Formats: sequence, structure tokens, C-alpha cells
Amino acid sequence: MENQKVKKINLVYLLSYIFAPIIICAICFTLSAKFFPAGNMAVILIMGPSILSFVWWVFAGNFLYKRAQKRLEKELDESGFVKNYIFYGAGWTVAVDIENGKIAMVSFWNPSVSYVLPADRITKTWVDDGKSGFGIFEGSGRVSFLFMIDDVKIRVNTFTSNTRFRMDSEYILTGISKADMMVEVLENARKKVK
Repeated sequence: MENQKVKKINLVYLLSYIFAPIIICAICFTLSAKFFPAGNMAVILIMGPSILSFVWWVFAGNFLYKRAQKRLEKELDESGFVKNYIFYGAGWTVAVDIENGKIAMVSFWNPSVSYVLPADRITKTWVDDGKSGFGIFEGSGRVSFLFMIDDVKIRVNTFTSNTRFRMDSEYILTGISKADMMVEVLENARKKVK
């Protein structure tokens, strides 16, 4: 695990997540049109895969990601990893062991692989407050902390919204505070690498 290169996205998983339900629906629609133009079987072949595809896209990704998070935590507990800080983002879960100078991660788009790495592989950390616009239109809809590891940029959101908030909004300030704390934690872990 410690020598693996970080991979944010498992391309096979991503493509199957998106296209497998579409392909199954297309096959069932074709079978329905060709062999069952009317009747109960046509309804089953059209509605069944459509409903299952909806359920897959809405729930399956989060289910697999939550399982990956639990698996990571179990592996960390068994290996003696001290979870000083753990941050659950929508796309990444990042755990930091300051005492031993290690970080652990799992990605939403690569849930089959969890990484436990020495923190000195992080080359840069920073906060992005998402500030854009000017004057009365200045604000943000996303705050995150970022770090570079193995020349891969990892962005973990501490606040996201489809609405732009003013920079002095409590939501933005809380997101910035969380991001600042995580950057400080990652830097402290980098200093502790043995």
C-alpha cells in the first residue's frame, strides 16, 4: 500500500458506473421491441432496467463509497494507524496519523483501493476559498483543501453549494476554517515522517 502511486479515478469503474445501466436498458428495450411488442413482459423489460438504473445512479455509488470508508477504517484500526484526524468529504476520505507521519485516503471514483502513505510524499498543501466575482457579486460556492501527492492534485471539499455565498458568510468561514485546519494537520504529519 505504501508504494502505490495514487490514482484518483478507476476508469473501468467510472465507465461501468455510467454506461453499464445504459447498455442493459438498451438490450432490454431491443428485446422488448423485437420479441414482446405488447404485454406484461414488454413492461417488465422496459420498466425494470429503467428503475434499477435510477437506483444504481442515485444510491449505488454512495453505498460503495461508504463501504470503502468502513473498510479503510477497519484496515487502519488493525494496522495500528492512529487516526488523529479524519475528514469525510463527498469525493475523498482523508485520515491523518500525525504521530507516525502517515495519511490514508479513499476516493469515491476509485473505491476498491485505499491508500496508506507516508506524509512526506505530499509536496504541496493549500486552501482554495473559491472566491470569484467582484464587488457585490464576490463570493464562493466551494471551499476546499488541496494537496499534491505523487504529482496528483487531490481536492477535498469542506463546503459546497450550488448557491454563491458572500465571503463573510458563516458557511464560507466555517469551510475555510476546516480547510485551514486540515492543511495544518497535513503539514504537521509531513514534519513527523520518520
